[in-house]
Amino acid sequence: MPSFSAYDGTELVYHVLGDGDPVVCLPGGPTDSAYLGDLGGLSAHRRLIRLDLRGTGKSATPDDLSSCRCDRLVDDVEALREHLGLDRMDVLAHSAGANPAVQYLSRHPESVDRLALIAPSVRAVGLTITGDDRLEAALLRRGEPWFPAAFAALETVVVGRATDDSWKAIAPFSYARWDEAAQAHQAAGDERMNMDVVAAFGAEGAFDPDTTRAALARFAAPVLLLAGEVDPGAPPRTMAGFAGLFPHAELVVQPRAGHNPWIDDADRFVATVEAFLS
Repeated sequence: MPSFSAYDGTELVYHVLGDGDPVVCLPGGPTDSAYLGDLGGLSAHRRLIRLDLRGTGKSATPDDLSSCRCDRLVDDVEALREHLGLDRMDVLAHSAGANPAVQYLSRHPESVDRLALIAPSVRAVGLTITGDDRLEAALLRRGEPWFPAAFAALETVVVGRATDDSWKAIAPFSYARWDEAAQAHQAAGDERMNMDVVAAFGAEGAFDPDTTRAALARFAAPVLLLAGEVDPGAPPRTMAGFAGLFPHAELVVQPRAGHNPWIDDADRFVATVEAFLS
């Protein structure tokens, strides 16, 4: 599989799926990019360049874990762009991957053509997701058989009393259907998570929201924010606020989708993202 050396010599791996114009894909977590798959079939339209972030997947784990801090991953993204020989690139980022994506945009706006943020984390831009917004999105699932236990767990999360069991119990909210496929997808992601890398990702100094927001306000190229209608992790109301940080951003709320909208309705997801990237 293809790889390149980052600025500090760390060997980073990326995965190429499909043909056509490239789009660099940054996973959430932080974890490796395998859970993105082919993004519901987007690889039939675009060449997906899925990066395994340092310390995850097939990429090497650096001796200095502080280099896994979110803002420092920007240099890895820039090294990938240079390795690919791209003057400008389209970027797609999911969940926590939105944090290095917008920080990259802050430092290298001239290198990004279009930016698609899928159920993005808001840490890098300093927005707050209220407990009421999370619960409002979750209440749309009240008819599901697993809802009572999952909602009770979510209530402990929003008041700051979460346990490991609470985080596990709210997993069904991330998917439109909590079926065997969704459970397998969630379990595989949990297995691949390196909690030392997760801790380093969000360590002190990782985010400078004021600087990032000022840069986003100057970014003139098109931006897509895609939110899941029933996703308490990135509720539509907060995503509307995120979209408002850009001069030219479009918010699309995918009906009945959770935190992984390419799994929930692949055809709708691909049609939305492909139309934007085209």
